[in-house]
Amino acid sequence: MTHLEAAFSIDIWEPMEGDALAEPEGRGPATGRALIRKTYTGPLQGTAVGELLTTQGEGGAAYLAQERVVGELEGRSGSFVLQHGASGGDGQEMRQWAFVVAGSGAGGLAGLSGTGVVAHERLTLDYELP
Repeated sequence: MTHLEAAFSIDIWEPMEGDALAEPEGRGPATGRALIRKTYTGPLQGTAVGELLTTQGEGGAAYLAQERVVGELEGRSGSFVLQHGASGGDGQEMRQWAFVVAGSGAGGLAGLSGTGVVAHERLTLDYELP
């Protein structure tokens, strides 16, 4: 396993309008969707585009995201899909996680696998690359 810490910036955060889930009408916390575009720097150089699902309530919040990362890692160019999320609330510890979707690596990143965390504009990932 190789340990990676790569910073990223969120270049675009675009809420998706007309989402049928967004208005709870007294039936629980608000939910929503957003399109994101990111730029990774450090040992992972590249860009990503993805979609997020969010929930924001008085007692807690959560998100779930998938993004296609296109770039370079260890001098190898390719792409992969990263799935990540977090959940927490009043009296609960924040849980955060991330993983490379199995079989999603392409080009020079074919066979990439790994798990980690996405938090505070940083991807931390323990990965294997054949």
